[in-house]
Amino acid sequence: MENVVVLVVGAGPAGLATAACLSQFSIPYVIVERESCSASLWRNRAYDRLKLHLAKEFCELPHMSYPLDAPTYIPKMLFVKYLDDYVERFNIQPKYLTSVESSTFDDDEKCWSIVIHVMTKELIRLGMTLARRLPLNLVDNLLVMAANLIFGDLSRYGIRRPKMGPMTLKSKTGRSAVIDVSTVGLIKKGIIKVQGSISKITGDIVEFQCSKKISFDVIVFATGYKSTANIWMKNGESMLNGNGLPIKEYSNHWKGENGLYCAGLGRRGLAGIAADAKNIANDIKSVIGAMSS
Repeated sequence: MENVVVLVVGAGPAGLATAACLSQFSIPYVIVERESCSASLWRNRAYDRLKLHLAKEFCELPHMSYPLDAPTYIPKMLFVKYLDDYVERFNIQPKYLTSVESSTFDDDEKCWSIVIHVMTKELIRLGMTLARRLPLNLVDNLLVMAANLIFGDLSRYGIRRPKMGPMTLKSKTGRSAVIDVSTVGLIKKGIIKVQGSISKITGDIVEFQCSKKISFDVIVFATGYKSTANIWMKNGESMLNGNGLPIKEYSNHWKGENGLYCAGLGRRGLAGIAADAKNIANDIKSVIGAMSS
């Protein structure tokens, strides 16, 4: 242990990518992880079809692909990150779609609507690639234009786009666009009905702010994830804010003081994780080189 130079906290995608980059420079490191496996969120709390694959340049670490088995029962209350987690995990289509914190009421049309960006995985990948070299507002305009061509006007079905573009929204708030795999088609066919904000849940009865009450077989809380790094990490006030996210703007967010770094908190997806890991490893390499000379 006395020869270990870097301590990597967390064996998720960001921790594994950082460790791989350190390995390329032969920099000794130790990864600590509170769960019993690496990539625990991906392995234990993701839908069945999701696999974790490291990029080719990180191939010094073992390839990881964990098959997940769906339970034989469906719980009454289920916490997932995205709606598609539920659809894929249990192979069941919901009859209603709602959002607790991103709904609006239109007084003119007397209907409820959800405010989200709907994208394809190809558009998200394109956005992350373009964001490396182009301003986010320009990337957002291109993505929204392409999404409108693919999905058409979804406002007639109760889905409206936020004023802020998908990449900017992710960067500033952490809210991700919805990646559609089948849901939009079901909404257009009327198989899934869009509802608005929820005011109260009592047992299996959901009461909406428009006073409508509906009984559900299963209630899915798609709550997302929240960083807790600011809670357990001491002396990191100069790098992280009260929400556990970097104080500095992207792309200078990854470096703190006194040898502290953060990877994967720039809210730029896997492409952002890769960039952070490379920057951190290169910086540590330069620090070691300066100490040795």
